[in-house]
Parts: sequence; structure tokens; C-alpha cells
Amino acid sequence: MNPQGSKFQQPYNQPPATGFPVNVGHQPNANQEWSTGLFDCFSDCKTCCITYWCPCITFGRIAEIVDKGSTSCAVSGALYTLICCVTGCGCLYSCIYRNKMRQQYMLKDTPCCDCLVHCCCESCALCQEYRELENRGFDMELGWHGNVAQGNQGVAMAPTAPAVEHMTR
Repeated sequence: MNPQGSKFQQPYNQPPATGFPVNVGHQPNANQEWSTGLFDCFSDCKTCCITYWCPCITFGRIAEIVDKGSTSCAVSGALYTLICCVTGCGCLYSCIYRNKMRQQYMLKDTPCCDCLVHCCCESCALCQEYRELENRGFDMELGWHGNVAQGNQGVAMAPTAPAVEHMTR
């Protein structure tokens, strides 16, 4: 766990700190493979069905985790739905989050660029991103804050005496 108490801030497969100087220009885990393929949708039928019938839920959950809780699932899902209804191109919004996620976890830009993946295979892309976050240890139904709270449950806090305010008259 990192000093802030959240286990979700760094990508997995990161080498442990060794105390040796690190070459700043070198990223040892750049271009990692996705944990599942783009067309592995039916490996998780529940997510596949939710994404097919209501992609705003899947997208909202992904966006909340990728944004580390700065936007809620409901707000992201509602914005996605609004964009889909007005323009019919929710894929242009969701591809931004695929790009953010790839950068956070140093994932390969495969099978093609993020925009093309979302424009051609929106449901498959959302399912793949959802599975990736689940495989990295997130409980997607809890959201960012729920995952952080769950991760912090194992961290014991040292008991401290309550603060006493002195009143002067």
C-alpha cells in the first residue's frame, strides 16, 4: 500500500522500490498488454448485458474510477447519455476515458487507436475497460470512494486522544 493508504493509485506489475537510482526517461512497464481481449465480451455476461442495454452505467463506473472519484458515476453516465441522445456519438466522449486509462496503466494502443476502437466497437471497448479495472482489483459497483474505503479498512489507525479546546474568558 502506498503512503496515502490507497492501493489503487499505481498500476499493477510495477517493480518494487529497490533503493537504486532509476533512469527517469525509461518506463520499465510501458506498453503492457490488456488483461483481456477486446472481443472477450461474453467472458463476463453480466457486464456484457448491462453494457448492451444501458452503456451509460458501464461508462459511468469506468469514468469514476479513471477520474479517481473527481466525477461521480451518475454524472458521467448522465453526460454520456446526453451526448448519445443529442449527437449519437457517445463514443467520442468514451474514447477520451479509454485514452486516460491506457496512460494510467501504460496499456498498449491495440488493436488500433482509442477513437477507432470506440467508434467501431463501443460496447466491446466499454466491456474490455470494465474487465481491466476489475482485474486490477476494483469492485466496480463500489465506485472510487468505496474502493478506497475498502482498501483503507486494513490500515490500522493509531489511537489518539481527542483534541481539547481551551476557552479563555
